[in-house]
Amino acid sequence: MDFDILIVGAGLAGASLAAALRGTSLRLGVIETRPPKAAADWDARIYAISPSNATFLSKIGAWEHLDHDRIAPVYDMQIRGDDGGRIDFSSYDSGLGELAWIVESGLMQRELWEIIKRQHNVKLLCPAVPASLARDDEKSSIFLEDGRRLDARLIVGADGVQSWVRDRAGIEARFSPYGEKGVVANFECEKPHHGTAFQWFRKDGVLAWLPLPGKRISIVWSAPDEIADELVALQPSDLASRVAEAGDTLLGELHALGQAQAFPLRLMRVDSPVSQRLVLIGDAAHAIHPLSGHGINLGYQDAQKLSEKLAALPGWRDPGDIETLRSYARARAEETALLQYTTHGLNRLFKPANPLVSGLRNLGMNLTNRMPVLRNALVRYAVSGKF
Repeated sequence: MDFDILIVGAGLAGASLAAALRGTSLRLGVIETRPPKAAADWDARIYAISPSNATFLSKIGAWEHLDHDRIAPVYDMQIRGDDGGRIDFSSYDSGLGELAWIVESGLMQRELWEIIKRQHNVKLLCPAVPASLARDDEKSSIFLEDGRRLDARLIVGADGVQSWVRDRAGIEARFSPYGEKGVVANFECEKPHHGTAFQWFRKDGVLAWLPLPGKRISIVWSAPDEIADELVALQPSDLASRVAEAGDTLLGELHALGQAQAFPLRLMRVDSPVSQRLVLIGDAAHAIHPLSGHGINLGYQDAQKLSEKLAALPGWRDPGDIETLRSYARARAEETALLQYTTHGLNRLFKPANPLVSGLRNLGMNLTNRMPVLRNALVRYAVSGKF
């Protein structure tokens, strides 16, 4: 089978790229091992979607079709240090409707899947497992385990942090483990959250409470491995008490909605996300610490920028042309590097137990909180990618 573009991975980044190319004449193939399934209850994997990425999802036809009874806006955010430091962000003070939207991963995944299933220029290859990759000056080829051969002028690796495409292409990934796991779980709250997100930089990790619809929250506790393993092993009621206490019982008693899950945290960088007739997007191209909540936002921006580059090509241009791919890589380099090094730096800053370091970092938070121009500039960058 021949395609203009083969996308390996129909996760959020890969599927959104395919959907963003629906108005083009490009022939797309999307390879995925299995279709998405609906969660039994609230999905434990939750993302904070920036307003700019909500706009992107709207442009590709996904946002309006999501179940908005399962989406919560974030109007305010409180960030607290480990020794009295605090920064408060407000959508009202920054002239914004909201700071972010809290959305279940599975909710977005299923809607994007339905979009590309109906898309005239997409062929979904599912279930399908790639076995080998070959490239030359004219095309790239993927051979599936069932013996099928797929040829394309461009391969897009959107297959996650353990990317098969990246490995087969020989693109080296440099991993820096944090020695931490992200513990995720959902809870019913005694008190309403009023659309406020909370984040604590604690001595036992970074704890975030994200508002869900109604009196519910989703948490991400980025904790050292031994503490994370301890949290996951707790009975749901004991975990709820531990999370409530860690968050100063701001929302009263918590009741667990399902089991906690944990995933290892590490920084991942590549020298370049592009190679001969191949490009990486999303977690295949970069992985960052979740404390900023920007992981999938980076992936959506990858998909948006790459789709814009490809859609703007005249019909006679080759979508796998290396100069086009390098232009895309340059366009994404600044934001990716900034967020990788910022989140990495914040994680390192709040790890030392030295009292002098603790005092300085908390003083910095309080000074920032007293400078509304700087604080609002940080908010504008977080929601739009621009100061």
